[in-house]
Amino acid sequence: MSERKNVLVAGANGTTGRIIINLLKASETYQPIAMVRKQEQKDRFEKQGVSTVLADLEVDLSHAVKNADKVIFAAGSKGKNIIGVDQEGAKSLIDAAKDAGIEKFVMLSSMGADNPSVSNDLEDYLRAKQNADDHLRSSGLNYSIVRPGHLTDEDGTGKIKLKEKLKIEGSISRADVAKTLVEALEEDVKQKQIFEILSGEVPIEKAVRS
Repeated sequence: MSERKNVLVAGANGTTGRIIINLLKASETYQPIAMVRKQEQKDRFEKQGVSTVLADLEVDLSHAVKNADKVIFAAGSKGKNIIGVDQEGAKSLIDAAKDAGIEKFVMLSSMGADNPSVSNDLEDYLRAKQNADDHLRSSGLNYSIVRPGHLTDEDGTGKIKLKEKLKIEGSISRADVAKTLVEALEEDVKQKQIFEILSGEVPIEKAVRS
């Protein structure tokens, strides 16, 4: 059996991040490294047997990616620090990942990030996500950029609707977003592609490979 790949999860302590960590823990292909900002978060993950790294998206991140093979960026400031975390934090982690020779970078973005002016309320957030996505696209890294609709806390169905551009609005559970992000870690899945997802009828494993 080949060794499991280490996946650094930025935003591991968030709602979606914790689901990602659990999926990676249960995987035979990957093992998670939870990237957290606070010692008590680190202690909590380590109690669950999860490797952790203390790192802040607003300071140097070169140590955070040291032992990682792949990265999932699922961090967000919930509107409190859009430029510092959602934009510049993402860009810093992309740069650190590039320097470390990371195999693939999976970015949790958002529908509307291709056209931030679609939303008055969220325009600043979407512009930050757009800037982070653009930085990843021009980084030279292998990547997948996943743009879900409105996130809900409902149970996952394991099924989604996926297109480069869906042209409809809608929602999707965090559980299904998390599963899509983990599936996108594979080298042959949506390499150097951006796609949108909503809840749908196609099993995630199939949707990301079609």
